[in-house]
Amino acid sequence: MLSYRHSFHAGNFADVLKHIVLVEILEYLTRKDKAFTYIDTHAGAGLYDLQSDHATKLNEATGGFKKLEAEDWPELETYFEVIQRHNATDSYSQYPGSPLFAQQVLREQDRARLFELHPTDYEILSQVFEKDRRFTIEPMDGYRGLLSQLPPSSRRGLILIDPSYEVKSDYETVIQTIRKAHRIFETGTYALWYPVVQRERIDLLETQLMKSGIRNIQQYELGLSPDSEERGMTASGMILINPPWVLMDKMNQILPRLVETLGKDSGAFCKSEVLVGE
Repeated sequence: MLSYRHSFHAGNFADVLKHIVLVEILEYLTRKDKAFTYIDTHAGAGLYDLQSDHATKLNEATGGFKKLEAEDWPELETYFEVIQRHNATDSYSQYPGSPLFAQQVLREQDRARLFELHPTDYEILSQVFEKDRRFTIEPMDGYRGLLSQLPPSSRRGLILIDPSYEVKSDYETVIQTIRKAHRIFETGTYALWYPVVQRERIDLLETQLMKSGIRNIQQYELGLSPDSEERGMTASGMILINPPWVLMDKMNQILPRLVETLGKDSGAFCKSEVLVGE
């Protein structure tokens, strides 16, 4: 299990991968004028203080986004724009959560629905978005919240499923939820984040999705070190259903460079795979 609230881990290497993928999908959706809906099942606090007791306890941002120089990554312009927007200097005292990356890309006609159960994070999230009418924030279970919103009226959408996996049942719940959601909203894009703490759990997750009957599934993973039986996250990944057709080429360029920059040792790795074809 992970010791979780996201404030302990904000800006780490897993966030780098997750938010790069998120921005790429959102920007692809804006290529069409028609509105779309962004749904975040575990939205968190929205903005994280990297000088807080939580963040400095593990200091994971120093091995994550802080190792990247914006000028070296022109293809990730929007990703760095969002970070810089919420920091007055290059010292980077804050890191934006997924909803703020979405806010940067969403247009006037687009809508977002955010779910967050933790009362403190919900209050912070509500304050961050209180003046943005495109965003609706609800203090409820994100799995149930997601299913209540499908299909969106726009009939276009991105669903980010980003649980803590602190409760072991999350691994099974995400599969059940995705199956139900896909039956209701087959054309939506689904982005599932996962941590590699015990590889066998991820192997089972992949197998269940591959046997679900759902088509067009891709996987991207970034590991700082080889799989280990020791406690802690060595890698993280994203599993995508109905991803943009351009995403694979883009990630094939980005991931090896992230390994070089963020990898802790010679065992660092990345992978990009088609789990199920179209």
